[in-house]
Amino acid sequence: VQLQASGGGLVQPGGSLRLSCAASGFALDGYGIGWFRQAPGKEREAVSYINVGRKFYADSVKGRFTISRDNAKNTVYLQMNSLKPEDTAVYYCARAARLLSSLWRAPPNYHYWGQGTLVTVSS
Repeated sequence: VQLQASGGGLVQPGGSLRLSCAASGFALDGYGIGWFRQAPGKEREAVSYINVGRKFYADSVKGRFTISRDNAKNTVYLQMNSLKPEDTAVYYCARAARLLSSLWRAPPNYHYWGQGTLVTVSS
């Protein structure tokens, strides 16, 4: 089981980025995939989660970020619009141990993690 996060970079405030989480060793459909982020000196924070037929977002990104999946490509995406400096962090994707709903924000519920991709929002 491997998850490969990519798509990070430097973007100006108000800009957009699309992160990708490519899965290998398993089929994405049937599993929940979450996106987390961790800024320097801060705890890892849940950003978004996609389950079979359901999507969840942190309040801080609701209306700006969109999570989606392409089962044919075995990839989950995080489209990030209207980026703010406070969105700067390393972003990780992770596979949940089981289908989650109310517990999607808790990192211990995820057993496989990607290596992270750095997003820097700065002028």
